[in-house]
Amino acid sequence: MRTKIQGGTIVNEGRSFKGSLIINDDRIKDIIENEQTPRGDYDKCVDATGCYVLPGVIDEHVHFREPGLTQKADIESESRAAAFGGVTTFFDMPNCQPQTTTLDALDDKFARAAQTSHVNYSFFFGATNNNVGLFQQLDDTRIPGIKLFMGASTGNMLVDQMDALHQIFQACADLDLPLMTHCEDSGIIAKNMQRFKLVCGDDPDVRFHFIIRDEEACYRSTALAVQLALQHHTRLHVAHLTTARELQLFEPCEDNYLPQITAEAVIAHLWFTAADMLKLGARIKCNPSIKMPADRAELRKALTDGRISTIGTDHAPHEWSKKQGGCVRAASGMPMLQFSLPAMLQLVNDGVLSIEKLVTLMCHHPAMLFSVSDRGFLRKGYKADIAIVKPDSPWIVTSDVIQSKCGWSPMEGLTFDWQVKQTFCNGRLIYDQGQFDENSRGEAVRFRQK
Repeated sequence: MRTKIQGGTIVNEGRSFKGSLIINDDRIKDIIENEQTPRGDYDKCVDATGCYVLPGVIDEHVHFREPGLTQKADIESESRAAAFGGVTTFFDMPNCQPQTTTLDALDDKFARAAQTSHVNYSFFFGATNNNVGLFQQLDDTRIPGIKLFMGASTGNMLVDQMDALHQIFQACADLDLPLMTHCEDSGIIAKNMQRFKLVCGDDPDVRFHFIIRDEEACYRSTALAVQLALQHHTRLHVAHLTTARELQLFEPCEDNYLPQITAEAVIAHLWFTAADMLKLGARIKCNPSIKMPADRAELRKALTDGRISTIGTDHAPHEWSKKQGGCVRAASGMPMLQFSLPAMLQLVNDGVLSIEKLVTLMCHHPAMLFSVSDRGFLRKGYKADIAIVKPDSPWIVTSDVIQSKCGWSPMEGLTFDWQVKQTFCNGRLIYDQGQFDENSRGEAVRFRQK
């Protein structure tokens, strides 16, 4: 199958230029840097005039809820949402049921994804207080790394014993496995919650969520993670930073070089502030909580100065009925995957970052950080994972366009100026201006190929 994508502006490795892409089966055969029409015979020709041609997004932080929580979401539904949003690869988190903390549970998730995922996939292995001995049995070409919950967000996956933390950080360093952490101090959160319950009752109003899960809880836990990583020489990636204070712990990085310790920002914290709780309520309740406008401003600044290395979504669907209530009763988390690329392109329009930087943060850096093989860039010989997006094409997020199984989004009612027109995964056109290939299947991502 030979495909030609012509007439668009290719964005890759810090540059934007007019050109054409030639795809042979599942890989990029050639990149032609001019406006001339490439000659030859092709099975499919795609006119990308007026559009931007990007690498497919790699979302390194999603919760697809399968197995065990499929009333909220499943691999089929959420990977379809990914395709609609120009996301061609996802890395799923381990807090499902059963948790991905055993080798059998990990194998089961790969088997499920092979049957139903429309885009490419892999799965983090979850750390617990007592499973560090399994790390050496993991195939490091199969997984992005280890996920460690240093906060109370995830029930019995919380690891708060110092001996266990030291063992996990040391084992990841010894095995050269990236360690991704959720950082919140559970003791601080518990004390804050108790204080608010005494005044507000058993389920304090959701507008207090950012005070209960406050800046100090985030900073103290993130500082501990950074300290442990420096002590053990661990490759640490701190998920979903939310505060300006935490950003002080990270050194700026360059587009083509990532340091030992890096940080992620997610769409919710780049888009919303605590003031939005007054209108949206528990729709935007998540852990860590959305913080103050000054924190969001600093996170946005960190996208361009190098303190933030990747943009993920922390895509975490819940049934709408479970999002009712306050700080205790309403579930934390929201679906974001389908709208992450349009939302970030909107920030490009707003002057927050350039489209070249967006591609670095959403495509290149996730591939570099987790040593993804042959993806994340538009390069000859790489897998043809491609998103074609069109500017100046306003559309409104309505319930009928939502692909996530939960059926709602905090973005409903917003107007985005960019549309994802087409998504290619492994050279196959799986989404085309509202039309979706239900038979499309992604591949297991490979890492650290020798």
